[in-house]
Amino acid sequence: MNAGSFGGFGGQFVPESLMAPLQELASAYEAAKADPGFQEELQTYLAEFAGRPTPLTFCRNLSADLGCRVYLKREDLLHGGAHKTNNALGQALLAKHMGKRRIIAETGAGQHGVATAIAGAVLGIPVEVYMGETDMARQRLNVFRMELLGARVIPVATGQRTLKDAVNEALRDWVTNAGETYYCLGSVVGPHPYPTIVRDFQRVIGEETRSQILRAEGRLPDAIIACVGGGSNAIGIFHPFLNDPVRLIGVEAGGRGLESGEHGATLCAGTKGVLHGALSYLLQDADGQVLETHSVSAGLDYPGVGPEHSMLKDAGRVAYTAVTDDEALAAFSLLSRREGIVPALESSHAVAQAVKAAEEMERDDILVVNLSGRGDKDVEGVAAIMGGRR
Repeated sequence: MNAGSFGGFGGQFVPESLMAPLQELASAYEAAKADPGFQEELQTYLAEFAGRPTPLTFCRNLSADLGCRVYLKREDLLHGGAHKTNNALGQALLAKHMGKRRIIAETGAGQHGVATAIAGAVLGIPVEVYMGETDMARQRLNVFRMELLGARVIPVATGQRTLKDAVNEALRDWVTNAGETYYCLGSVVGPHPYPTIVRDFQRVIGEETRSQILRAEGRLPDAIIACVGGGSNAIGIFHPFLNDPVRLIGVEAGGRGLESGEHGATLCAGTKGVLHGALSYLLQDADGQVLETHSVSAGLDYPGVGPEHSMLKDAGRVAYTAVTDDEALAAFSLLSRREGIVPALESSHAVAQAVKAAEEMERDDILVVNLSGRGDKDVEGVAAIMGGRR
C-alpha cells in the first residue's frame, strides 16, 4: 500500500498517538488482502449472511417515463438495508483477525451503525456507536435497531450534533483505547489507510454491476449515478468502471440550494483543506473553520468527502453535481409510486439526478443508479415534512 495519496489528497494528518494504530491497521490489512483464508471467510459471510450478489433491477415504468433504459443496483436489498454492510463485515472480520476485543463506530443516518452492530453481533465482538443527538432524533428507528442488535449508542451533544461531531468523538475514543479497540470507519474518509480499506470492501458493488449489466444488455452502461456524502457507495460502484468509457456522476446534498449556503455539497462548493485526518475538499470559511451543513438526509449531512473523490473531481473523470432537498423528496415519492421501491433519502438524490440526466439520453441508452439503501428509516421524517406542507 502506498502512503495513501490520491493525487496529492489523503494522507495522515493525525496526532502522534494515532500513528502507531494506523500503521498497525495498514499492516494488518495488507496481510488480510494476501490471506486466502481471510478472503474466503469474507466471501462466505457476504454470500451466506449478507445476501450478495444484490440484484440489478430493470425499471420498466421509470424507463418508459424517462425515455431511456434505467436500472437500479439494489444495495437496499443487502442485509441491514444498505451498502454499509459490505464495509462493516469486512472491517469487523479484520478486527477479529487483529485480536481486537471492542469495536467503535460513528454514524449519521444510522445505517453504518446498524451495519457495524450486525457485524459485531455475528462475529461476537461488542460494539459502541457514536451518533449526534440531531441524527438520533431524525433516525430513531435505526437507534432502536442498533440497541436491539446489542450495540451501545453514545449520544454526541457537541457542535452541530451530526456526523462530523460523531466522527470527532470516535477518534478521541480511539486515541485513548487503541490497544484493544478497532475503529470501524464508515466511509472512504479519514486518514490512510481507511479510504483504501473502505473502497476495497465496497468495490464489490461495481464488480457485480459490471457483470450483471453485460449479462442483461451485452454492453456497459452509458452512465452510472450515485449519491455522495463521504462517498463510499459511489466509489464502490465507480471504481471498477474508471478505465471504461462510462459517464460517472456523483450527486451531493444541495440542501436548500448552493446559493443559500445551507447544504452539504463539498465537491461542488468546497475548498481544499484537512478534516478528520486527510486532505480533501471540505466546506470551510476563509479562516479554515469547518462550516455547518444541512441536508434532509442525515447520511449526506457531512462537510467533507473522501480524498479519492477529490482526485477524481480534479482529474475530470467523475462529474459531481448537487440536488436540493425538494428534488430529493420528489424523487423519494417518484420511485415509491412508479416502481414500488422506497429509497433512502440519500439514494433519492441519485434518483433525482437520473431524472435530469435522462433528458439528454436516447431511448436505448443505459442508465444505472446505485440505490445505496432503503427508505424505511426515512418514512417517518418524510411524512412529517410532507404533512407540515399540507
